[in-house]
Amino acid sequence: MFDSLSDRLGGVFDKLRGRGALREQDVLDAMREVRIALLEADVALPVVRRFVEQVTEKAVGQSVLRSVTPGQQVVKIVNDALVEMLGGEEPVELELAASPPVVIMMVGLQGSGKTTTTAKLAKLIRDKHGKKPMMASLDVNRPAAQEQLAVLGQQVDVATLPVIAGQQPTEIATRALQAAKLQAIDVLLLDTAGRLHVDQQLMDEMQAVAGISEPKEVLLVVDALTGQDAVNVAQSFGSQVDLSGVVLTRMDGDARGGAALSMRAVTGKPIKFAGTGEKLDAIEVFHPSRVANRILGMGDIVSIVEKAAETIQEEEAEEMAKRMAKGLFDLNDLRSQLGQMRKMGGIGMLAGMLPGMKKAKQAMAASNMDDKVLIHMDAIISSMTPKERAAPALMNAKRKRRVAAGSGTQVQDVNKLLKMHLEMSKAMKQIRKMGGLQGLASMFGGGGGGGMGGSPPGAGGGLPGLGGGGAPDLSRLLKK
Repeated sequence: MFDSLSDRLGGVFDKLRGRGALREQDVLDAMREVRIALLEADVALPVVRRFVEQVTEKAVGQSVLRSVTPGQQVVKIVNDALVEMLGGEEPVELELAASPPVVIMMVGLQGSGKTTTTAKLAKLIRDKHGKKPMMASLDVNRPAAQEQLAVLGQQVDVATLPVIAGQQPTEIATRALQAAKLQAIDVLLLDTAGRLHVDQQLMDEMQAVAGISEPKEVLLVVDALTGQDAVNVAQSFGSQVDLSGVVLTRMDGDARGGAALSMRAVTGKPIKFAGTGEKLDAIEVFHPSRVANRILGMGDIVSIVEKAAETIQEEEAEEMAKRMAKGLFDLNDLRSQLGQMRKMGGIGMLAGMLPGMKKAKQAMAASNMDDKVLIHMDAIISSMTPKERAAPALMNAKRKRRVAAGSGTQVQDVNKLLKMHLEMSKAMKQIRKMGGLQGLASMFGGGGGGGMGGSPPGAGGGLPGLGGGGAPDLSRLLKK
């Protein structure tokens, strides 16, 4: 997401960082390019104008121009302004602290992904908030809409209100509230009828449902790929019903980011969630500061850690930590790491969230590298005997030919994997020499990596033996 905008802004700020001192004209020229980049990303003109004026006013001040690192200071000002544009430092959480059942009403245009988002949100509420949710479809206009929600409910293991043919939305809402109270439901999600456009009759229906159910949250689901249309839809809905927030779907496919950057500033409504894929767990709380970091190429370490916590088995992680502490790293360990990468979203997603990995991600795209690489590597390791996985040094020419034939790959692919393992094994030994994981954490600013987020973007000071640029060059390792 935001790839095109991130690339444009990255080029602008690389020029600023490359200069020892900045003149006022340098900053003005850079802000002109930022303005063009934002407009090309389909950000609303009033938002762009206000953003550029705000940043320029701060960036041409003496405290910046006479700073030791003026380029870095300008980037920080832009980052702070982006965070403010996106809604502030902290995410806006769901209002679930009320007498159950807490009602969440989902509204939006047809085709925005509203029904799927309802199921995703129900799963998230159960898994992360520990609440008991139930879903009810009020869409009597679209064929099979109620059946679709029932199927999604089975997939995420969340109860749905049984369908009774012929009932109107207000009747369904009343029945859903009664059922929720009887079944001790904590959160009731009402999936209202979609609209092809802002239709007054359907708006009246939506207001009638809101009057009956008294929702704590009214979430508008909009497609991020529609850019400014998404913002216009939010304004139209906001004029008819009291929205509490927005869910942006297809954020993973939105390379420009205009909807996300304009939404809060134009509508005054916070973006609460972002849909990041088709799977029913592909929904994230919208963190303005993390999104700003991704746009400016600073990475998003916190999200990677959270994803790791969700996908990596605790016992497996403890075992890996013990082996790393001893400097051990065989092909079984490599296979485990590759599997974890796939669970966490694959090479491209991780590269996009790691600081300083933008060039690696571009190199992957240029060489048509995708997550099939991970599958091929797993096939190669699977074709080895347990003894070979534990002792890669056994892999002579004859064994390599056998493994290549067994995995449907070439001998050179086997060689690439073995070379990658060798480099990673050296890195693990280097980490051990530096005091293990605790010593590694202290290099990043203290216990637990507390200083990671504070290091300036593009800063050097990488780990010895890992490429010297902050993080290992994944694309180089995978291509070897």
